[in-house]
Amino acid sequence: MNRRRLAALGVAFCIVAGCLLVAGLQPRIVSGLALPLTSDRPTPSPVAPPSPSVPTSRLARPGDCAAQVAGLDLRAQVAQLVVVGVSGDNPAATVSLVRDHQVGGIFIGGNATALLKDRSLAAVQAVARVPVAVSVDEEGGRVQRIDDLDGDLPSARTMAATKTPDEVRALAAQRGRQLRARGVTVDFAPDTDVTGAPDDDVIGDRSFSPDPAKVTTYAKAFAQGLRDAGVQPVLKHFPGHGHGSGDSHKGTVVTPPLAQLRAVDLVPYRDLAGYGPVAVMVGHLDVPDLTGGVPASLSSAAYALLRGEFRFTGPVVTDDLGAMKAITAQYSLPDAVLKALQAGADQALWSSGGRVDEVLDRLVKAVQSGELPPNRVQESVTRVLRGKGLCG
Repeated sequence: MNRRRLAALGVAFCIVAGCLLVAGLQPRIVSGLALPLTSDRPTPSPVAPPSPSVPTSRLARPGDCAAQVAGLDLRAQVAQLVVVGVSGDNPAATVSLVRDHQVGGIFIGGNATALLKDRSLAAVQAVARVPVAVSVDEEGGRVQRIDDLDGDLPSARTMAATKTPDEVRALAAQRGRQLRARGVTVDFAPDTDVTGAPDDDVIGDRSFSPDPAKVTTYAKAFAQGLRDAGVQPVLKHFPGHGHGSGDSHKGTVVTPPLAQLRAVDLVPYRDLAGYGPVAVMVGHLDVPDLTGGVPASLSSAAYALLRGEFRFTGPVVTDDLGAMKAITAQYSLPDAVLKALQAGADQALWSSGGRVDEVLDRLVKAVQSGELPPNRVQESVTRVLRGKGLCG
């Protein structure tokens, strides 16, 4: 997920707000949107020790995936394959969403933190028949969610320039413990894009380095730290946003040819096993000699590359399908979700929230009509449940 620029969009939500820069303030990202920071940051509040988000009695036995998937009806299965954006300022609405739709995951974007305080997420888990994955995009720098609660985290570029990999692992573990204590189970980080672009570029200082080997080293350290704390890391944005032609929030982004990606942008994905258990986020990137004019998030060739050449067997989630013009200018939300799952995604994300019934209705009909094969659904549900640690 990334920030938008106010000056570029001419609206109140963006990456870089010229009016704020004049005032000497930095903007903060909402997934798909960005809001300004105020300069009167409160003192970080203490965080209680992490506690399990899900009662032990609800955890599945290892090796029980097939039985769990079979125990879900069709609508419950496809519901596990969506991650829906929720507002951080309305815990009751989030409880209702999960109770009514039993979605596989929720994504908390923006600056509001009510959902991340007072054990609000425990109430969300209490109504989930299958424990719900709770995700944020806590990268540090321009992209963080709990800095007003738990203090600031440096950008990836700053971390790589000022800290050793061991120090970054320790820092990520500390952040992971803070997230886990608040009920977060998934972090859409680290950013494994490779770029030396200016700090405020669409990726910019979200990248650890223009050197792919250094990106790999530091991304592994950050991912290991999150996992040390019990938070699932998500590498992004496959197959590489660092040398793309622009910002997928604003329109189509074209990458260099695949051979060039293999030499630079895809290097951090060569040894995915070395990261330990992670997920991967696929971006809305058009690779001319791979995806043929289709965003990678909707391209079967992109998922085949990840599963084949890079031998990745873990869960794969799309970038935001609901608030990025690379997708919304071409597809309705239900069609985009369906196309992503048909192409090979395990979960489809939209940060804008809403339309859950409409999307689930479309997916159920697609399975019933044969547009979305049942074995494709069951395969992805299995990966989702494994990613949650619910079965072996």
